[in-house]
Amino acid sequence: MHLPTLSALLAFGSIAVCTPLDPRQQTATALDAAIKARGRSYIGTSLTIRNDNTEQNIIRSAEFGSITPENAMKWDATEPNRGQFNWGSADAIANFATQNGKQMRCHTLVWYSQLPGWVNQINNNATLMSVMENHIKQVMGRYKGKCTHWDVVNEALNEDGTNRDNVFLRLIGEQYLPIAFRMAAAADPSAKLYYNDYNLEYGTAKHLGALRIVKLVQSWGVKIDGVGLQGHLVSEPTGTQSEVTPSVAVLTKVLQDYANLGVDVAYTELDVRSRTPSNTQKLADAAAAWARIAQSCINVQRCVGMTIWVSYFYCIHSLFGLEILR
Repeated sequence: MHLPTLSALLAFGSIAVCTPLDPRQQTATALDAAIKARGRSYIGTSLTIRNDNTEQNIIRSAEFGSITPENAMKWDATEPNRGQFNWGSADAIANFATQNGKQMRCHTLVWYSQLPGWVNQINNNATLMSVMENHIKQVMGRYKGKCTHWDVVNEALNEDGTNRDNVFLRLIGEQYLPIAFRMAAAADPSAKLYYNDYNLEYGTAKHLGALRIVKLVQSWGVKIDGVGLQGHLVSEPTGTQSEVTPSVAVLTKVLQDYANLGVDVAYTELDVRSRTPSNTQKLADAAAAWARIAQSCINVQRCVGMTIWVSYFYCIHSLFGLEILR
């Protein structure tokens, strides 16, 4: 498999994220096989179980080798009340992955958002430590051996690379980061453990903050296997992002910076946005952005894979306003 072919496939896949695939337009070589031919582990997608057979058929197809639960494993979904766990949605996705021979990249354990109110109301260190440990133990324990990767801590940084204010930082301090990874390693020693964040791709202060987190966890002698770069990117300036998808050189350097610390990297929540209405040039710009992303992953040996965020249909993402997800 030549890289230009892979890049073309990935560019096609970027359009397929939001446009139903016509079976006559299926690529001769599926995306997952194409990236595996380049020595990587998977092309994945996120999944929410909906009453939509067309969507599920695309996700269970050979295009994708990995599934990330979009919301079903977040804290508000799994433990809405203290000690009371709800496994319905997460079990459905785990079963879907098993039945269709997909690996599962699980998301996420410790995050300031989609956090039940009762967690934010905790006001002492000992209680929060106990709650965090139990949550990690219960969730990871239930899916032990099924999750190849876990986003242990998600979005712990401000844009300037400093620690984001949240209940974990306030009550435990910065050490909540290595502590969470230590708890996760105990809960499932075989899972690959990741720090995951957005806007790391530009190589700016936030990227430096993520490097600092990796070094902090390592300084505790605690296992951290990788960094997930979410990859919520744009192919033209928009109302929410003024910088377009970086060059191959910048993306490659960012990935290599993490690899130089002895950890893997992955693109974990990829989408490429632009303003409506679409046109031929915008589609070409989006395809070029996807090609840069794919090239950077191929350039760095420790880039293990890429996950495309949201599902296959043509859509406008409410979080970002009038910006098409490719």
